[in-house]
Amino acid sequence: MSFRRKLLLLFALLVFVSVAAVTLIVSALARRAFDRTNDDRTQALVAQFRSEFSRRGEEVAHRIQAASSTPEAARMALASAQSSPNYNAFLDDAQIVAEAQRLDFLEFCDDSGTIISSAQWPAKFGYKEPLVNAGPSEALFLKEEETPSGAALGLFAIRATAAADHKLYLIGGIRLDKTFLSTLELPAGMRVMLYENVERNSVFLPTQLISASDSVQDTQKLAPLIEQVQHNPREKSAVIHWNSGPEETVNAFPLFGDKNQLLGVLLVGSSRQVYTELRNQIRSAALLAAGTGLALAVLLSSWAAARVTKPLEQLAGAAREVADGNWTASVEVSSYDEIGDLATSFNQMTRELVDQRERLVQAERVAAWRELARRLAHELKNPLFPLQLTVENLLRAREGDQQHFDETFREGAGTLLTEIANLKNIIARFSDFSRMPQPQFQPVNLNEVMENVSKVYRAQLDRAGISCTCDLQSPGAIAADPDLLQRAISNLVLNAIDAMPQGGTLTLRTRQTQAFVRIEVTDTGTGIKPEDRSRLFTPYYTNKPHGTGLGLAIVQSIVSDHGGKIEAASEPGGGTTFIIELPRNIEKLSVTQGTHV
Repeated sequence: MSFRRKLLLLFALLVFVSVAAVTLIVSALARRAFDRTNDDRTQALVAQFRSEFSRRGEEVAHRIQAASSTPEAARMALASAQSSPNYNAFLDDAQIVAEAQRLDFLEFCDDSGTIISSAQWPAKFGYKEPLVNAGPSEALFLKEEETPSGAALGLFAIRATAAADHKLYLIGGIRLDKTFLSTLELPAGMRVMLYENVERNSVFLPTQLISASDSVQDTQKLAPLIEQVQHNPREKSAVIHWNSGPEETVNAFPLFGDKNQLLGVLLVGSSRQVYTELRNQIRSAALLAAGTGLALAVLLSSWAAARVTKPLEQLAGAAREVADGNWTASVEVSSYDEIGDLATSFNQMTRELVDQRERLVQAERVAAWRELARRLAHELKNPLFPLQLTVENLLRAREGDQQHFDETFREGAGTLLTEIANLKNIIARFSDFSRMPQPQFQPVNLNEVMENVSKVYRAQLDRAGISCTCDLQSPGAIAADPDLLQRAISNLVLNAIDAMPQGGTLTLRTRQTQAFVRIEVTDTGTGIKPEDRSRLFTPYYTNKPHGTGLGLAIVQSIVSDHGGKIEAASEPGGGTTFIIELPRNIEKLSVTQGTHV
């Protein structure tokens, strides 16, 4: 990935992280503020409900008190004081009084608990009312009341009227229903619902849920919250995501009866539309900020690229030129900051490299000539010493008799011819090394070259007790000089034979890649020491008693002329592998093929 793209990604990441962090923080603060406000509004509504509950309870108490002062109540009280009262005449009186006092429930009972008249269910005439026998309380209470249409939840109060030695009890109340809920004054965005738990089970019944407004949609959304209160009668809350409309925070408050039984669940809902709209606005602002930030990131990265990456690209280009051999490459210094210092240092480095290269070339030339002179002197000194002794022997023999001189002359002449031949051989080898021909590229089948080398040295390998194995792939044709390539591989094979005086295994191997071919020559000899491996390809370096030190140097020269490289892998006692990598030289191969065509 380019440095410019990295800068763009860095700026974009910074913008994204910053915008995301600000968005999360603002959203969290907004949600926390909304929750606090919503809790305050919910508590206010609950307090209002309780106040309304108390006020409506007082109204119920006043209405029942007023009902106890009606003529119907007086007649019932007189009748209940008789020893054998007849209540048939009062069957409908409770309904009349209830309608007059705006009561949904009203029953008249004597002091034994017998119902004299019932407004909500006249058929209860003559039944017993348990509240009278349990000791009526003056306090208001919630009660589940049975009606012909089913059980209903109401707010009740009890009042007693004296009748001689007896009492007449009035038990009445109002229904907690949609009408009751509609009398509650609610803040904007809030609503109240009531779940009547009159069936006494822990299963949610949608028909028991009532609301001051229209019927509640998606009632099953409230089922988990109500069931939690049914199992554990405590205040609960949950955020309800309706299928249609904004989400809502619903607080559930348990409502208990006179015996501390759960008779209902008051549900106070607070719309989260304001928070939803605020959250959407925050998200929109975040998206806008992110888009603007990304645009700025592109602009900043472009500016940074022009300011930073362009000089770096120039430095990279100049470095490639130096690597390609242009030691005089330099870059323009356009600033005085760290980038400018880097460019100045690079230019100074190239100047110093040129100077050092010139000094190094001169030093290498001097060292090469010195080494050449030393090696040549060493090689020439060995045959010169026998020549000198032979001439001296001839001079001494000349002073003696003719027969002794003739014998000495014949022996000396042979020695002179042998050493002169050695001198000629030494001079020829140095001449060959100094005049290595340039490769003549043509299509070459590498496997054929390897097989030819193995055939040439088959007899010598057999005499030395060395088995030869060829592991050759099919690399196809490459552009190379077949004679020079065969000479290089032959030198490596001879080197391997010298490394295995007691016999062993020689392996010739070829491999291929898309751009290179690989040649491996492996022996199982004694290996090469690490300190010797670094000097293997140095001219005139050898650890053999009769070696010239030019064989591996010639191999390296041939491989280098073909644009390849050679290296040795070896461990003492583990054998040696010489590895040659040659480029396919496809362009040269196409040219030579075109020439042959």
